[in-house]
Amino acid sequence: MPRTRSTSAPRRPSRSAPAWASIRLFAMDVDGVLTDGSVQISSDGKEAKSFSILDGFGLRELERAGIVTAWISGRPSGATARRAEELKIPHLVMGRTDKLAVLRELAQRLALGPGHCAYMGDDLIDVPALQWAGIGIAPPRAIAAAREAADYVTAREAGHGAVREVCDHLLAARMKARSKPARTGSKASTL
Repeated sequence: MPRTRSTSAPRRPSRSAPAWASIRLFAMDVDGVLTDGSVQISSDGKEAKSFSILDGFGLRELERAGIVTAWISGRPSGATARRAEELKIPHLVMGRTDKLAVLRELAQRLALGPGHCAYMGDDLIDVPALQWAGIGIAPPRAIAAAREAADYVTAREAGHGAVREVCDHLLAARMKARSKPARTGSKASTL
């Protein structure tokens, strides 16, 4: 059953901090998430896309923190492959439109359940993956069905720091979870 979400304004993470801290895989669509959804094709057929440096830095920070990243695109693209290689994205899947099937395959390969996965998408083919993932995320200009399926809608636009915003939430939640003192059940003795 789809989750109904308000689409009026971006919001803080609606899932609890522990839910964000438990994410081990952050998978995402490419066009309309990592880019603004535009593709430039020259007369000789060469493709160009713009990717945010902010997003790239956030993705590298996730890798350093041990969070696996994956890009799942419905269309093959040399520009996407080049950027993924540059950022050392460990899982790049192109030319597959069943995003949920790909996400489930990745989760199974990594021995992760839905609660350990976050997925970010902007279109109809992303909706099942948004609903399956422990945390579904959409950029603010995603189609209504994607925003409604999402647990969180970013304040930043796709291709302009939306992915970085999510990376920052994931890293902050993880840091907060690690900084909480462990409960031992007994008080320390004092002399």
